[in-house]
Amino acid sequence: MTPIALASACLLAITLCYGSLCWVSPFGRCRKCNGLGFALKHDRKGRPRRGKHCRRCKGHGIRIRIGRHLLNRGRRIHRNGTR
Repeated sequence: MTPIALASACLLAITLCYGSLCWVSPFGRCRKCNGLGFALKHDRKGRPRRGKHCRRCKGHGIRIRIGRHLLNRGRRIHRNGTR
């Protein structure tokens, strides 16, 4: 198998795996708050306390994946264009 064919096959496999992940699980954990929905603060004794709501995920702890966002945008453009 030539290196170009091998590289394209690997790229196709990675794309299909990420596409299926976006289809099955469209939301992932927020990268800023690590899925908690708030920041962790520590008091003077070192015990963790609940901090402010995360501004990136608005306190939900989840975000939409990039692939799912692109899929939703493509569907919306197609739907609006075929009316």
